[in-house]
Amino acid sequence: MEFYETFDIPNPVPKCRSLTVNNITGPIPGYLGSITSLTYVSLENNMFSGTIPHELGNLVNLVNLTLSTNNLTGTLPVALSKLTNLAELEIQGSGFEGPIPSSISALNKLTQLRISDLNGEGSEFPRLETMTNLSRLDLSFNRLKGNIPNLEGLLKLEDMKCLINKVWMFNGLQRVLCQMVAKTHYLYLLHINCGGPKTTIGGITYEADQDPGGEAKFVSVEDGRWGTSTTGEFWDISHGVSNKYIAENSSILRMNDSELYTSARLSALSLTYFARCLANGNYTVKLHFAEIVIRDNRSFYSLGRRIFDVYIQDKLELKDFDIAKEAQGVDKVVIKKFDKVKVENKILEIRFHWSGKGTTAAPFRGTYGPLISAISIDSEFKPPGSGKTKIFIEVAAAILVLCLIFTIFAILWWKVFFGRTASREKELKGLDLQTGFFTFRQIKAATNNFDPTNKIGEGGFGSVYKGILLDGSIIAVKQLSSKSKQGNREFVNEIGMISGLQHPNLVRLYGCCIEENQLLLVYEYMENNSLARALFGPEDGRLKLAWPSRHKICVGIAKGLAFLHEESTLRVVHRDIKTTNILLDKDLNPKISDFGLAKLDEEENTHISTRIAGTIGYMAPEYALWGYLTYKADVFSFGVVALEIVAGKSNMKYRPNENYVCLVDWALVLQQKGNLMELVDSNLGSDFDKEEAIRMIKIAILCTNQSPALRPTMSSVVSMLEGQTAVHDLIMDPSIYGDELRFSALRDQFNQISQQRKTESQSLIHSSDATRSEHDLYEVRADSVTISGHDLYQINHDSLNNSTISSLTSNRSS
Repeated sequence: MEFYETFDIPNPVPKCRSLTVNNITGPIPGYLGSITSLTYVSLENNMFSGTIPHELGNLVNLVNLTLSTNNLTGTLPVALSKLTNLAELEIQGSGFEGPIPSSISALNKLTQLRISDLNGEGSEFPRLETMTNLSRLDLSFNRLKGNIPNLEGLLKLEDMKCLINKVWMFNGLQRVLCQMVAKTHYLYLLHINCGGPKTTIGGITYEADQDPGGEAKFVSVEDGRWGTSTTGEFWDISHGVSNKYIAENSSILRMNDSELYTSARLSALSLTYFARCLANGNYTVKLHFAEIVIRDNRSFYSLGRRIFDVYIQDKLELKDFDIAKEAQGVDKVVIKKFDKVKVENKILEIRFHWSGKGTTAAPFRGTYGPLISAISIDSEFKPPGSGKTKIFIEVAAAILVLCLIFTIFAILWWKVFFGRTASREKELKGLDLQTGFFTFRQIKAATNNFDPTNKIGEGGFGSVYKGILLDGSIIAVKQLSSKSKQGNREFVNEIGMISGLQHPNLVRLYGCCIEENQLLLVYEYMENNSLARALFGPEDGRLKLAWPSRHKICVGIAKGLAFLHEESTLRVVHRDIKTTNILLDKDLNPKISDFGLAKLDEEENTHISTRIAGTIGYMAPEYALWGYLTYKADVFSFGVVALEIVAGKSNMKYRPNENYVCLVDWALVLQQKGNLMELVDSNLGSDFDKEEAIRMIKIAILCTNQSPALRPTMSSVVSMLEGQTAVHDLIMDPSIYGDELRFSALRDQFNQISQQRKTESQSLIHSSDATRSEHDLYEVRADSVTISGHDLYQINHDSLNNSTISSLTSNRSS
């Protein structure tokens, strides 16, 4: 149907004109602009073509204008900026080209603005500061560029979507763990009943997929073999409607295998299914579709058109796919088969994307977006060990198990005495680590072939170099020593942890290099080195940290730990919080580094039993003596660091006299004497906030309580440091440590360590098998013994090895 060239204006003149879902073709007639009394115009879900007539700018009384889902061309006309009474403007998937005109800022009465899927080269983000009434904003897929302007004045803004590209990142640690499990159990097939319950069809079991979904939700099955990711909200549907993201059939289904099509998974914008732990190779993918919402009768319900795109492994396989058109009707099955789908990284991804085409309001508002009924994935190759061969292998393995045991012991003995011949490069590449990758050639160029002048640190993990990439970015390169087998585990652990954790107070991992038997981690470069070097490093390397900087550093560390313990999806116990593992950027913002010793803290477990690894002077007593690990161990370490920040002194090095073993010991005595101000660094003089200083010291003492149950959480610490919560005084008597934990025992042990340092430090530092070493950046020092993890930046080996801890524990027990 087309508009005729003439049009009789009715009398009285209408205020509302809706031509929604009528399949009208041809250009929009300019004479609509003469009906100046119109307040509502909706031309969505038609087939209008051509440009918008400039006469529409005459509709100065217009409050609502909807032009979505048409075949219009050209750019958005500047004439729209004359419609200053508009409250709602919606232009989605209509074929227009960018840019969004800057004059749109004149529409300061808008409450809803939805412009998406503009073609062309893109445009700058429009100025929206004047739209103070705006409550909903959607500028998705317009190829926007530049910075988002300051929107602080838009106090009524509730929903904002500015998706520009499809962005999806697997959780790094999950990817690593999946690959480690998959080394012994790969998947070769997967069948999913999308949006429906578990069912069996023709001997094939389709797994259930009944999560209600959401506007931005990631769902993974219990064992992590597959999952879904949805993006986009059905703004046109009431928030109270249930199952917005699962479609149910609206009539009796008569097709074969109807169990697969009675329900389907929906998404307003993007829906991604991914299968993990698949063996690499070619697969056959079958996508099952049936339109069960839109009807094909002679009613309004038949006017809907569902159109979307399908990507497999990021390759566009189906463009402008219309289920009803392909199946030649509704409630009819269409199965799309794709052969030789290549899996190279053990993950297969299938994405369904709505790009604004089709209709959005028929048979009712919110009827659009991709719909999928079932997915089948089958390998085109036979799994190893299938059939009779597998049975034969199992029987043979049972008979030869004794021989295998002797063979394994022989191999292990040979590895110990004749060295390791297996390539660590091959071993670790098999884990398919999820992070950025650098070539060894890039690293060599950045560090000038590992020039000794660029060497900024060394430890048992290996050396650390400063480097400059071709784009001018300065990096810190941590190199795994070829002598350290133990480093492989720490290498994988650190990549898995950091790639899955993003926070302003955590060091940023750019990527890694696994090549030519080289294992390297590439980090952001910290201009101000480590907190240890800034506080009590060499005189020429120390920073004059004013009190506001010290307070900011302490709060930043606390926020980073609160994120690890309470806010992150992965709850992590760091295990090695100390000043050498706190890095400072050019603005003295602290960043926690060194996750090689970190452990996942599962919520259902009250504690983690683990072998001891950390740094003496910072380890909580329950962990150092009994291996009892909870996130409260990090709280203890933070308390020590906080005291060091206030005092400007190292916990293990500072002893006012022979009656004190460490800084914490001295702080407890000063607390009992009521003279905490004596702890404050004398270099500050009187230029510091006394109230903040006392508060920080009291919080530090709370954190170093010998009972984990009495230590605060890190979120509570942040609240107290920022003055939002009062700090409760807790006077700790040194006698509460008991016979095992008395400071006198520590004092004796400390004296023994001091005598051993000169004779043991060199051998321990160079023996990576006997040491949990540090690979600190910058100044290399070897004046102590360490069991610490591979720290970044300044080396300060104020710690003990495992054998020393064992002797300490046994001496106390005896």
